[in-house]
Amino acid sequence: MPNNGKMSSKDLGNFGERTANDFLKKGKYKILEKNFKRKWGEIDIVGKKKNKIIFFEVKTIIENKNFFPEDQITAKKKKQLLKMSQIYLSEKKLPFNTPRQIDIIAIEVSPKNEVMEIRHHKNAIEDIH
Repeated sequence: MPNNGKMSSKDLGNFGERTANDFLKKGKYKILEKNFKRKWGEIDIVGKKKNKIIFFEVKTIIENKNFFPEDQITAKKKKQLLKMSQIYLSEKKLPFNTPRQIDIIAIEVSPKNEVMEIRHHKNAIEDIH
């Protein structure tokens, strides 16, 4: 991303998702889909590793000393992600007991639009098989 000052929140989100995509590919995840959107919500990235489907929520912020990107995941967002994971399985005609999890990729970016830190929280949202 060019160092042209402040990014819009949409640009920051897109930058974070591209960064997460590259990070996951390096980690040997197969990317199945990006921005799986339905009227109930969106899953940023759907991936697979071994026999497990993994739904990734990507949160990106400009460096902030008061909170972390992952702090932005509300109870409502967790419920939405759980529902969206079920919709994904249903639409793809995958068994409901398919091994799966929801992970969070938290990305902190400097004011100069450089990636400072990436944290991968595996199975961050419980209540699924």
